Amino acid sequence: MNGKQRIEAALRGEPADRIPVMLHNFLMAAREAGMTQRQYREDPAKIAQAFIQAVETYDYDAIVVDVDTATLAGALGVPVDFPDDDPARCEGSCLAELAAVRDLPPPDIAADARVQVWLEAVRLLKAQCGDDIYVRGNCDQSAFSLASMLRSPAEWLMDLLDDDQLEDVERLLRHCAEASEQFLHLMAAAGADMLSNGDSPASPDVISPALYRRFAQPWESRSASLSHALHKPYLLHICGNTTAILGDMLATGSDVLELDYKTDVRAACASFQSRAVFCGNIDPSGVLALGTPERVASRTRELLGVFSDNPRFILNAGCAIPPATPPANLHAMLLAARQV
Repeated sequence: MNGKQRIEAALRGEPADRIPVMLHNFLMAAREAGMTQRQYREDPAKIAQAFIQAVETYDYDAIVVDVDTATLAGALGVPVDFPDDDPARCEGSCLAELAAVRDLPPPDIAADARVQVWLEAVRLLKAQCGDDIYVRGNCDQSAFSLASMLRSPAEWLMDLLDDDQLEDVERLLRHCAEASEQFLHLMAAAGADMLSNGDSPASPDVISPALYRRFAQPWESRSASLSHALHKPYLLHICGNTTAILGDMLATGSDVLELDYKTDVRAACASFQSRAVFCGNIDPSGVLALGTPERVASRTRELLGVFSDNPRFILNAGCAIPPATPPANLHAMLLAARQV
């Protein structure tokens, strides 16, 4: 089997010839290819080059095309800082008052040059990888997360608790959902095998499960439904300890849930069964970046043991792998998976 076939087997709930691996490693891939983050994010050819080199080095199955978490926010007017060797990041917000959402023009993210870099990178990777390696096109932030960036995280959380603001809260969520859904359409047209979004401010580490169900889950469900209408599987990523909302995340209809190391993997395995694929969830910092190869291998074997009877599993870190992660640690994770 090749990489694409292994990922597709996991999606069908069928065993593969070895554990399928999808690495969220854009930071590490750029560093190992000798690129700064500025060089990487500005040139789709360099993005493709970094991932091709990483696949050749580590022999994994699925590429996660990711650049930063500020592209959609920037396309919608949020000021963005562009460090030389760190991912782009939001600087402040673009809505000093929530009521200003009423005056926002309709989003048109296809006109944004940075969005086009992501899309061209996917096209280049699909042209080079063909049907050998699976290509996941990440579509940046889901509606709830994106709204928090436009408004600022602190102000956004206060808005959710103000009954007088709820109409404008829904306006902002609809605006952000439209932008996110435009990215899903564009990424599908670029040829990505799978579509995904991140929605980490919707984590129970930040908001209650009740607020998640009211303000985040409905938009995540829309994105999953849209991806299916575009004939693409959909992956949802939420950081933090998502144990309390596993059932709610499953109810979005997402095909894959990419979860952080804080989530109870045994609870996830029991909940998912035939409903979704678990993707994760080795600790990217405490284990992969800072641990020893022996610790990495031990943690990997422990995780694989939980899912030993469940083929709906894709090995990954719980979030983006830090750029300074020792190559020996990543090799140790992959070797442990191949020895199962």
